[in-house]
Amino acid sequence: MRRFKHILAPILFSVAAIVIHAAPDADSSQDQTWQWNLPKGFPKPYVPADNPMTTAKVELGRFLFYDTRLSVNGKSSCATCHKQELAFTDGRPVGVGATGQLHSRGAMSLVNIAYSGALTWSNPKMTRLEEQARVPMFGEHPVELGLRDDESFLPVLRADARYQQLFARAFPSQNEAGRLTVDNATRAIASFERSIISGRSPYDRYHYDRQDDAVSEAAKRGEVLFFNQHTGCFRCHGGFNFSDATVTESTAATAEHQVPFHNTGLYNLAGPLSYPEPNPGIYEFTRNPTDVGKFKTPTLRNIALTAPYMHDGSIATLEGVLDHYAAGGRTIASGSHAGVGHDNPNKDERVRGFTMSPQEREDLIAFLRTLTDDALLHDPRFANPF
Repeated sequence: MRRFKHILAPILFSVAAIVIHAAPDADSSQDQTWQWNLPKGFPKPYVPADNPMTTAKVELGRFLFYDTRLSVNGKSSCATCHKQELAFTDGRPVGVGATGQLHSRGAMSLVNIAYSGALTWSNPKMTRLEEQARVPMFGEHPVELGLRDDESFLPVLRADARYQQLFARAFPSQNEAGRLTVDNATRAIASFERSIISGRSPYDRYHYDRQDDAVSEAAKRGEVLFFNQHTGCFRCHGGFNFSDATVTESTAATAEHQVPFHNTGLYNLAGPLSYPEPNPGIYEFTRNPTDVGKFKTPTLRNIALTAPYMHDGSIATLEGVLDHYAAGGRTIASGSHAGVGHDNPNKDERVRGFTMSPQEREDLIAFLRTLTDDALLHDPRFANPF
């Protein structure tokens, strides 16, 4: 069938062109309940009961997300590593903190983070955005924003009349002395991040808006390849969000036990750890030898914008990623990381390799490019408010 419904039906939700939310009316309640306005079949994200979404909280979070005063040098913000024009990544192999310190892993995309059952590459215990927001703010290993203590930036915000109003609207039930806190700041940032939802790509327009010319013939062929048993791409990158780490409101109760992590044969070093330090995968937290090299499956939405790839940015292009999976693991011939990833004992059995002609390689790339949501990159709701 022309739209390949026989392939997609078991694994994809029905997604329409997405309207993320409506702006609050001028005379609406200051803590107006958030309206997702999700399309038919698009599942409702999980939101913790102690931090319900509101329009005022999302707007406060947007200001905090872009405010460079929430850093040790007054020059960095959350947006420094999560740029809207790059689908909220930074284009670097690994992150760079406010003090110039290089990180060991790349900045993950925040797009559709509301649906993510694990919030970092390799920490299965980090599942709440409210908690994760503290890591870049106050973490020292590595330094990101470089704030040294919980109160260091609050006096600056308390002296800002705009923030006084934004916090009052976002947390109207709290008194003035108690509302401008780190806890409330992280609740607001988490709320803004949950609002960043992507579902307006050519892929979506082709399948759900019935726009036959939204994607090329090459992309249509690439979609068949992506969802067939030969390549098996969909086994880890299935569903509406193209990731098996997806969690929704209905599945969140068991998410901690359902979110999988995978070793894809990126490395196979000799010795007790087959992946180079300081990135041994979830083994860092579980200390189970079989977990060495296991990382989260990121969403493929907007994947053409988020190079370089893998947890450490060690593959520069989409073509390189496809070659890695076609080989069933990466071979590094020499140097400190030499090894045959195909033979990694912890490698996921689904990464078994496949043959691929030059034309099929081009078709798969064409399909992956249809997942780019150009509207997201320019949406004023996610832009710098300053």
